[in-house]
Amino acid sequence: MALGALIHTFTVQLADMDRGVYEDLMLRVARHPSETDAYMLTRVLAYLLEYEEGIAFSEGISSTDEPAVVVRDLTGTLTAWIEVGAPDAARLHHGSKLAARVAIYTHRDPAKLLAAWEGKTIHRAEDITLRSFDAGFIDAAVAAIERRNELTVTVTEGQLYLDVNGTNLSSSILQHPLR
Repeated sequence: MALGALIHTFTVQLADMDRGVYEDLMLRVARHPSETDAYMLTRVLAYLLEYEEGIAFSEGISSTDEPAVVVRDLTGTLTAWIEVGAPDAARLHHGSKLAARVAIYTHRDPAKLLAAWEGKTIHRAEDITLRSFDAGFIDAAVAAIERRNELTVTVTEGQLYLDVNGTNLSSSILQHPLR
């Protein structure tokens, strides 16, 4: 018998001072059995750090035609393609042709990802930025994750302050241009 997705809830207070975004959100996130906690948390952080009207989680691992997070305008047109983890160059190339904006958030070693994409064709690669976090940040946050979670997310001057169920953490939001 196959295992089903595990549902996590996140009650979030978001204060992104760098972008002027202040929201109280309730997120229900399905974690597929093959998805790691680190990937799921990075997906949640990507959603919050990119939050704007029209943002949504895609169908996840079962959807190969969409990234982890999408932004659509009121007409349903895809405006942002937000990848999580370690997408391959062909996927980034495809997404960059479909959406005006592409972002990547990773819990992996960014140097290895950039090396894997080196010399590959990626449409508008110069407009794509890979974002990562300080070493150990995602692992420390994952250790505090439960099925029901209270998050406070504050972003100021490129620094992320995260309270996960009473555990306070911080990290720089590191940016790595593809080209």
